[in-house]
Amino acid sequence: MKSITMKFGGTSVGSAEAVEQVVGIVKSELEQGNRVSVVVSAMSGVTDALLSSVRAAVRGDKWGYLTISQEIKDKHYEAIHILMEAGANREAIIITISDLLVHHTELCDAIKILGEATPRIIDAIVSYGERLSSRMVAAVLHDRGINARPYDAGDFVITNADYQNAEPIWEETQQRIEERLTPIIESGVTPVITGFIGSTPDGTITTLGRGGSDFSAAIFAAYLNSDELIIWTDVDGVMTTDPRIDKRAKVLPYVSYAEVGELAFYGAKVLHPKTVQPIINKQIPMRVRNTFNPTHMGTLIGAEAEDTGHYIRAVTCVKSVSMMTVSGKGMLGVPGIAGRTFLATAKAGASILMISQSSSEQSFCYTVVNNKADDVRKAVEEELSSEIFRQDVDGVDIMSSVVIITVVGAGMRHRPGVAGKVFSILGDNRINVLSIAQGSSECSISFVVDDKDLEPAVKALHELALESV
Repeated sequence: MKSITMKFGGTSVGSAEAVEQVVGIVKSELEQGNRVSVVVSAMSGVTDALLSSVRAAVRGDKWGYLTISQEIKDKHYEAIHILMEAGANREAIIITISDLLVHHTELCDAIKILGEATPRIIDAIVSYGERLSSRMVAAVLHDRGINARPYDAGDFVITNADYQNAEPIWEETQQRIEERLTPIIESGVTPVITGFIGSTPDGTITTLGRGGSDFSAAIFAAYLNSDELIIWTDVDGVMTTDPRIDKRAKVLPYVSYAEVGELAFYGAKVLHPKTVQPIINKQIPMRVRNTFNPTHMGTLIGAEAEDTGHYIRAVTCVKSVSMMTVSGKGMLGVPGIAGRTFLATAKAGASILMISQSSSEQSFCYTVVNNKADDVRKAVEEELSSEIFRQDVDGVDIMSSVVIITVVGAGMRHRPGVAGKVFSILGDNRINVLSIAQGSSECSISFVVDDKDLEPAVKALHELALESV
């Protein structure tokens, strides 16, 4: 008997047809004698709709958020009526969905009265997406003869109070899962758990950030001591590049934890960047598979790097970024300039995607997402106002309309000449590189180019990745 944790993304539970696929997948594993724990995202589009209801409530638009709530209800009702025969089971889940959405509109009423939405109340509202889908999926599974029950992850995943991007409190989370969830599974129940959601020690709802259902699934897989974690999505696996950029993209049969971590951070949308974090120490294998093509085995992700004889496995990119440059002759040998800059950037609410510094210490550059660039410049210039006044620092320049391209492959570690080959290819294609950085894991090289060079750069470098498949 194997213990398997399965996570189903938004598109995998986004319609009656999709949920039918989920039922078939779960049933197949149970029939093989395996224990299955299911983690679900909200139905596709529901989280965005819930955020729209928050904005409507802030504007005082009651009709707006009531309409959104009704549309969410209709979406779930439609799937339920297709998937379940009329009877007591169907009536029970319809009442449950209705009650949850009444609570949703009550929270929107509170926001309308206050005229603002705090991160705490936003987390409470967006949590309804997963709470609705988990109950719907569990009801359908139960209706098909599977002993399934819905559970809120907040009963198990305990976090800090950093609303909208909470971090788990690991020891307490482990204790809760082992003491409360493991006995449930051992009793023969198939739990259907909300992804994305946690709670503070006092029970206040938090969320783990957009895409956090993958992270949730890895947490449960780790502390349930699962034999495997399967991320079910709408693609066949981790690909050599974005097929929308290059149609020659292929599925990678195997990648290492380190490689997939770099791919996720630098733009690959298949996994949340934190997904591998909980399962690395236990070396739990993870597989990315397609809900709508379940016969395809997808991509296996494991601890060891595979030696394919090729140093580049995949090429990925991050769009809509700006490159910030801090420079000045007075910076030479002055300690703390970079640290203060990065602290000011964090206070502006921006994450740094990539950093590069000149050897002369007279300038350094880093990248942030476009919509944070102006806030970052203002914060940094305020922090360095004395140095700017003395003309030790020239200020902060923003170069927008750039992209980060990353080549990933564990085979490049300790192998000389990789960077030379990469940049020779870019030079041969007349692509100007604006900034370069190599990851500390030594399995990625990132660089910034003008966004007009995105497609030719990716296609040229993708040739190298295709050789490894």
